[in-house]
Amino acid sequence: MPNIKSAIKRLKTTIKKTKSNTPIKGVMKSSVKKVEKNKDPKDLKDAIKKIDKALKKGVIKKNTAARKKARISKIVNKK
Repeated sequence: MPNIKSAIKRLKTTIKKTKSNTPIKGVMKSSVKKVEKNKDPKDLKDAIKKIDKALKKGVIKKNTAARKKARISKIVNKK
């Protein structure tokens, strides 16, 4: 545990953010894995929605979202 007051505050906010971000990230990751496994366009559409939602909520950054969408689109279009 930190001793400094500001470090204690940062720890509290980090814990709170982690609790809210983890479920969103988990849903996003599982939808991406589903696309990689099934290569279905319907799953792709769902995964892109989940990625955009995570981006909107600030869980991932813009370039990360773009990279993930490009990779899964490439997988689906390749088949």
